[in-house]
Amino acid sequence: MYLQSLEDTQALAQRLAQSLPEGALVLLTGPLGAGKTTLVRFIAQALGFSGEVTSPTYTLIHEYPTPAGLLVHIDAYRMADQAELYHLGLEDYLPEARLVLIEWGRPEVFPDSLEIRLLPSEQGRKVELVAHGGVSLEGLDI
Repeated sequence: MYLQSLEDTQALAQRLAQSLPEGALVLLTGPLGAGKTTLVRFIAQALGFSGEVTSPTYTLIHEYPTPAGLLVHIDAYRMADQAELYHLGLEDYLPEARLVLIEWGRPEVFPDSLEIRLLPSEQGRKVELVAHGGVSLEGLDI
């Protein structure tokens, strides 16, 4: 799938917000400028959040309350050891949050996750969905 416009990204976010299971751990990967934070912003809007969504690069974690439940947005770009997120309470978020989205998350650190790869190309941003561990892509309307 290719995203050629912001409208395409917004439509993908809407489908993800509707079809990702509660408590899903989603890794957003791709190079700088690939649209990871933009996708998070559109997912937050699709879940009913009307505030500002920004990259938590320096604060590490942003929480966005939505009518559908808490959206947790983590940026692991600057973390030398992403496993430290478990010591910072990641496992506490999972049963409570509607979604946990980790920019720059590495699948080897988060084995039971859905990875959304955003890759710039000549046709737009290529989107690849990869299920890791016990996660299934079945039931996702993407």
